[in-house]
Amino acid sequence: MLPRSKEKETTQLEGVNSLRQADDVKLAELGYKSEFRREFSLIETVAFAFSIMGVVASVSSTLSFGLQAGGHVGWVFGWLIPSIFVGSVALSMAELTSSMPTSAGLYYFSAKLAPQKHAALASWITGWANITGQISLVCSIDFTCAQMITTAIAVSSDGATILSSGQTYGILLAILFSHGVVCSAATRFLARINLFYALVNVVTCVATIISLLVCAGDKKVSTKDAFTLFENNTGWTNNVWAFLLSFTAPMWTLTGYDSAAHISEEVAGAARTAPIAILVGVGATAGLGWLLIAVSFVVPSIPDLLASDLPLPMGQVLLTVIGKRGMLAIWSCIIASQFVCGAAQGVDASRVAFAFSRDNALPGSFWWKKMNRYTQTPVNAVWFIMVAAGICGLIGFSETALTSLAGASVIGLNISYVAPILLRLTSGRDKFVPGPFTLGKMSTPVGTIAVAWVTFIVVLLLFPTRRMTTAQDMNYAVVIVGLVFVFASASWVISARKWFHGPIDNTGDSIGSSSMGESEKSTI
Repeated sequence: MLPRSKEKETTQLEGVNSLRQADDVKLAELGYKSEFRREFSLIETVAFAFSIMGVVASVSSTLSFGLQAGGHVGWVFGWLIPSIFVGSVALSMAELTSSMPTSAGLYYFSAKLAPQKHAALASWITGWANITGQISLVCSIDFTCAQMITTAIAVSSDGATILSSGQTYGILLAILFSHGVVCSAATRFLARINLFYALVNVVTCVATIISLLVCAGDKKVSTKDAFTLFENNTGWTNNVWAFLLSFTAPMWTLTGYDSAAHISEEVAGAARTAPIAILVGVGATAGLGWLLIAVSFVVPSIPDLLASDLPLPMGQVLLTVIGKRGMLAIWSCIIASQFVCGAAQGVDASRVAFAFSRDNALPGSFWWKKMNRYTQTPVNAVWFIMVAAGICGLIGFSETALTSLAGASVIGLNISYVAPILLRLTSGRDKFVPGPFTLGKMSTPVGTIAVAWVTFIVVLLLFPTRRMTTAQDMNYAVVIVGLVFVFASASWVISARKWFHGPIDNTGDSIGSSSMGESEKSTI
């Protein structure tokens, strides 16, 4: 007879194995064979989704958006308003992920909810929008990590060493290479290390808030000024429009939560775990990010902050408030937070590239869909993402590199978010079968708000942050998204429409085939 503790451990193991088995059966019903090890638990999946959004590092990276577009009001309400509306997108996505938990994610949802004759096209558009956003997000996160390092070098040398755009690009390439190494690891390692990622993010965020408020002492601005003082430094004459441009910061931060869907084939109990991770990740990031209104209390002069020579204004805020040593200590933690954020996003993007290639949609799909026999992860897809992000990083030689990269990632990802949500409300209304997490009757109003919000934000982010622009400071987001759109459209018209038919059943066994047939009849 087994000891009670051993018996309990055995029972738990049997429960997990049973759960994983049910996940594999569900995946076969969706048309895919299980190729990953299901090593992510609920807490690790939540940590993964949360880590990609990297609260304090993302806020530090994008402080300049609110700084120009409204000042104190841009920081406080420019964060709060988008956070509320992003919640509707997250809720709709959680419902879709619960119904169809596969790494294919968004483009799979679109294929199954679109009218039959347009399913392949809907899948193609959604997939290319998502892959564009994923690569841009990897690049923008790692580019800002490089900028953080250049900021630290400038401060530590008292301004004597200011790195050039070329040197910053070199740092970006080094970061991408290191992330390629980390993201090539086995699922078990990636699952466990995300707990460390989340811890770094939370501790750094809390430490930054406390440090700012304590060290500022009686030099803080009044509560009225912190919440209501408005300063328009965009060059746009319309103050409302200028304020709306501050939405770029939270929209870039609150992006990437679809990651829980893309690792669902590596998650135990994916239909329940993935939607929880999406909602908790978004909620925690939105809440902690808004607490960084502490910044608004410790900046007495917006013009002085705008005049800083440091690449990232947040570095100047910390330097002014807590001094050189304190700033470098906190800044080092923020760099670490941004680094782990990029590592998590690299995993997410590689799973998208793998899944899209599994359905033969990417050039060179044969290589990107290969699973490494030692790690049982798509290592080739990881390096595809890193190389593509490195090429995308060439835009770092422009003065508005972050604006362009952030805009491209937000536009690409949000288009891919809203496409299946819109189809869920229209042609997919009668096809959709809810999973364990469902919005019920609230699905239509929540989805409608999500579609309206994303439509608005995509148009907004195509505009330059300043009214008068040159080739150096224009918003290149429209160029990045436009080039991909032209390529995807041309390839569809020329050839893809003849061979791409949407998600491919690769189960190759009787169970998968019969289950898929039932799925097509009953749920899709």
